[in-house]
Amino acid sequence: MSIDQLMQTDIFDVYVIPWSVRIVTAILIFVIGRWIAKLLTNAVGRVMTKARLDDLLVNFLSNIIYALLLAVVVLAALEQLGVKTTSALAILGAAGLAVGLALRDSLSNFAAGVMLIIFRPFKTGDFVEAGGTAGVVEKITVFSTVMRTGDNREVIIPNGQIAGGTIINFSARDTRRIDLVFGIGYDDDIKKAKELIEQTMKADARILADPAPAIMVLELADSSVNLAVRPWCNSGDYWAVRSDLLENVKAAFDSNGISIPFPQRDVHLHQVDSAA
Repeated sequence: MSIDQLMQTDIFDVYVIPWSVRIVTAILIFVIGRWIAKLLTNAVGRVMTKARLDDLLVNFLSNIIYALLLAVVVLAALEQLGVKTTSALAILGAAGLAVGLALRDSLSNFAAGVMLIIFRPFKTGDFVEAGGTAGVVEKITVFSTVMRTGDNREVIIPNGQIAGGTIINFSARDTRRIDLVFGIGYDDDIKKAKELIEQTMKADARILADPAPAIMVLELADSSVNLAVRPWCNSGDYWAVRSDLLENVKAAFDSNGISIPFPQRDVHLHQVDSAA
């Protein structure tokens, strides 16, 4: 056998066959690993769906799980090709740190969105006050929340601003209490005024009997005796009941001679004789 033939045989045995095996093995690892990653991701997604988690949260977590599993598969395939994965991981870590610092505000909103989706302090359709805005929640994403105000404006609020502040959910409970204050004159009959308010509330079927409405003297103010009126109603009827109750109590007071005083101030003028 000639020297050229010997060299060709050595190259074939030393390089071609081993590298062919490595490449084929790496491809098999990637293909089979990706298939297994999809199976596991779908299985986890079905479990979360059966647990009645939010669809947005299910899709988000499924994508994260698949990306992590796929990263493991890619690293295993590169390891089979002889690539030093420790160096690759160090490079990816440094790049991830740089990207994280550059996008820290977006990542903060992203983390806040995940927390809102997981803990769900409100849901789509709730009327809430959050991030300095009051309105109906129309959509919750991992970066922002879309709300519709009472005058039909669309407000997009970063999730970090919502999660970092106070959230008031007016739709979280089935019933709400209406807090009103009616002032009557000091010369008016308190008992009669309370009876008129009670009759007005009983005439409105939207006002709940349980819990029972409360009527009490709140304070003796400068110009009036203030009566606190606290009926309960269904959350969806709150604003309509409140408005109607104000109007109907005013009409009842007017019909029965109960005055609703306004602040008054007496001014006394004293004439001082000028010095001669």
